[in-house]
Amino acid sequence: MDDLGRDFSVGDLRLMQGLAQRVAALRPELVNDDASFGGLAWVWGKDRAAAGDSWRRRLWYDGGELAGWAWAHLPHQVAYSDGTVHTGTKAYLAWQVHPDRPQLLEEVIDWYDAQAPEADHTTSVRIRDEDALKRFSNHGYLVHEEHADPVSGYWVQVNARELTDLEAPVLPPGYRFRNADEVGPEAAVRAHVDAWHPSTFTERGFEGVRESWPYRGDLHVLVEAPDGTMVASTIIWLDEQNRTAEFEPVGTHQDYRRRGLSRALLLHGMELARQAGATRMIVGCLGASAHSAARGLYYGVGFSEFTRGVPIVRTAD
Repeated sequence: MDDLGRDFSVGDLRLMQGLAQRVAALRPELVNDDASFGGLAWVWGKDRAAAGDSWRRRLWYDGGELAGWAWAHLPHQVAYSDGTVHTGTKAYLAWQVHPDRPQLLEEVIDWYDAQAPEADHTTSVRIRDEDALKRFSNHGYLVHEEHADPVSGYWVQVNARELTDLEAPVLPPGYRFRNADEVGPEAAVRAHVDAWHPSTFTERGFEGVRESWPYRGDLHVLVEAPDGTMVASTIIWLDEQNRTAEFEPVGTHQDYRRRGLSRALLLHGMELARQAGATRMIVGCLGASAHSAARGLYYGVGFSEFTRGVPIVRTAD
């Protein structure tokens, strides 16, 4: 298939999400970073308008069914909401292969190694995927010591909980829950940018998110302050097949933190997911101890660590 990022279609995305659903049903601990049902939709939707040729993808089939995919994010410039422009210098690979076809990872690695050979190549492997770790090691990939550091690293931890025994959410007086259908695109985008400032998110990016299956405006939930400002938000991605839902992303306005808003938002979101048919919730965060705020928030509403990624790198020749 064509590998150019500009040809990375919503049809490709649906196929990749389908593989995520099949892996989640069989070996959920092996669903990779940026390869989950909701994570794929969020990243593809928000960034596709600006990514251009810096995205490249390849799909592999077995008997007409998708068996694996590779999504290379090549070095490129990224514009932020504060007017700055950052230039990436490393390539990153999001990937997934079906657990019954582990040997396919050899082709995935070979394909990735041929992309942007002048740049360092980074990716992540699930900690329990010993076969994948060995295959990448055989291709010259090593644990990225800086990113894997248990104190200050940037490895991703996935947290999960069952949607039982949910607490009732409590907001401060004057605050209320809203959803994106009610508040409109401008306010929904502003809520995200205020939480993640400086951010790359734009209204054009939000158009892409809304086109990403299975986005639902009623499951894009926000908290509104007494003055009408949207001060916290999250999107719930519902996998009806596996009766699982995922928070991606979660954020609170930097001027409104430590008021219990995120806790209430998560509890409200989990109740909405339960009502929509989910029995299990997942959410990712940075796992190193220096980034403990988000992890503590999720633990505080009943999540616990389910799996984590191991960041690896192969330096340019």
